[in-house]
Amino acid sequence: MSAATDRTREAKTILLENDRGTYTVPTEGLYPFQWNWDSLFAALGWAQFDLPRAWAEIHSLFDAQWPSGMVPHIVFWSDSSSYFPGPEIWRTGRNAPASSGISQPPVAATIVKLLSEMDHLPSLSLYRSIERWHQWWHRARDPEGRGIIAISHPWESGRDNLPDWDQPLSRIASSSNGHHQRRDLDHVNPDMRPLQADYDRYLALVDQAATVGWDDTVIAQQSPFWVADPGLSAVLLRAERDLIWLGTALGEPTDAAQIRVARLESGFEQFWNDKVGAYCSLDLRNGQHAEAGTSASFLAPYAGIVNHTEQLLNELEAWSQTCEFLVPSFDPRHPHFEPLRYWRGPVWCMVNYMISTGLNEIGATQWAERLRTDTAKLITKSGMPESFNPITGGPVGGQDFTWTAALWLAWASHQPCPM
Repeated sequence: MSAATDRTREAKTILLENDRGTYTVPTEGLYPFQWNWDSLFAALGWAQFDLPRAWAEIHSLFDAQWPSGMVPHIVFWSDSSSYFPGPEIWRTGRNAPASSGISQPPVAATIVKLLSEMDHLPSLSLYRSIERWHQWWHRARDPEGRGIIAISHPWESGRDNLPDWDQPLSRIASSSNGHHQRRDLDHVNPDMRPLQADYDRYLALVDQAATVGWDDTVIAQQSPFWVADPGLSAVLLRAERDLIWLGTALGEPTDAAQIRVARLESGFEQFWNDKVGAYCSLDLRNGQHAEAGTSASFLAPYAGIVNHTEQLLNELEAWSQTCEFLVPSFDPRHPHFEPLRYWRGPVWCMVNYMISTGLNEIGATQWAERLRTDTAKLITKSGMPESFNPITGGPVGGQDFTWTAALWLAWASHQPCPM
């Protein structure tokens, strides 16, 4: 039996063991609830052998949608003492189900389009729920209409501990909950997790937003952390295009989505940092770009943005001279690069998948295939952890991880189909 066959069996087993009926936990213990974009990538994995279960995954996530249209980043369908912070810290006032008060990168329309091409179109109610979520992003996280999407908390980016957030976080006083008991360190080596000072500030931001009742307008005006993120903006731009495809297929009007696409297209150039030669996050409180590129810099083609393709490919080549495996989450030449610490260096399969997809679509097929084969080598070598050390290929973070298993099944284990 081949190593690839063994890993495929392992991937299916991980999905089944992390299955909670209508949603999939990222991994037992460390993340015992439903996480937004983890769940959507899980659906892509389920679709490889159980399409009804894939659809159930997506519907369960949207069952937690707020009246505002926001889809939370954590849904607390059950109780668990293995994770902190729980509903009592988020204080969203929502109990059916309880959830966090922020969102995560909106990959739903893109995953639903892929499932539609494999199976059938979504229900109108699901399509309209995704439309409402997209509207929320523009209304709540780009109230000025600049065409760049802000995040109000590092966790909302999905790339929680990125060095980009260090300077904006430095403005925030530590949480009054500073003596809390972190539970992540019960499951993972502390060298792979955020520092305590960062965690205290994460909680301070939660407390500040909870104090104003998670009011989007107040948060946009007053949150000390208000940073436009090229990764989230790229994911949303692609999702808007895919939502238009879905709406057209369902016979729904798509004028509003087309307007949003045009705004995001024109706004994306604001992320370009000539000094770095990459798309970088933009601190909207002081107008300053982050000082280095990240894996999200390479998501521009995924969003259909091709203005600086040659420079981005040159940057990818430079990174490849420093790392054995692509794509590290942060510039490996920078002094803040850490190959083991959460989002400050490790390789993440779902980011590689999105970058590779975009590179394929602009004709950079050799680089796209390099990312797929690197991902396959990492999984073959180290199994299915949360992420990987880009220098050694070793496992990083939680083990038996859902989205790593899902991306092995859907992409890394075989030549990708045209998308």
